[in-house]
Amino acid sequence: MTADSWLAETRTSYDTVAADYAELLRTLLDQTPHEREYLAAFAGLVRDGGPVADVGCGSGRITAHLHSLGLDAFGVDLSPGMVEVARRDHPGLRFEVGSMTELDLPDASVAGLVAWYSLIHVPDDQVGPVLAHFRRVLRPGGPLLLGFHVGDQTQHKTQGYGGHPMNVYVHRRQPARVAAWLDDAGFTVGSQLTLTSAESTLGAMLLAHRRP
Repeated sequence: MTADSWLAETRTSYDTVAADYAELLRTLLDQTPHEREYLAAFAGLVRDGGPVADVGCGSGRITAHLHSLGLDAFGVDLSPGMVEVARRDHPGLRFEVGSMTELDLPDASVAGLVAWYSLIHVPDDQVGPVLAHFRRVLRPGGPLLLGFHVGDQTQHKTQGYGGHPMNVYVHRRQPARVAAWLDDAGFTVGSQLTLTSAESTLGAMLLAHRRP
């Protein structure tokens, strides 16, 4: 895929599956205690009650969970269909359409940032620029939490979430590689966990901080 087409295909794919995605994943966090622990650890690192961005928020389930932990969380997603569902399911929270490749947030404007299994469709050559956006919008010392699939392969996903057609590539990555990208982008990795759960057959969570 070209630089533009992967974004367009990802947007269209998630517009198509948005309603079923929300329904199928609605209670997933109830089945993933380790993921909840990491989200709670992230919440404990956010300072001063500042806003927290859930980038690639999908149907808003992680945004809502962060809100339940006391954070001023809002969501950003590439898919207007997903944002519509998120607003419907979580009417008291803020959701915006936007791309992590051109993150439309002011410099140093968020106290924390989560990208929960949302980097998985970003090609390797775009991960560095995306992480640079994350660093730009985070306050110095602010925490970043990433969730992603672990592996060395890329899968072409042609359907999902109720059998709807999709056209996206799912990139699996080793934690050491992601940690190296983070270091290059100006982050210090604090902790990481690799596990099998209802969220992923082999997934990882990685907590980092923006260096000054």
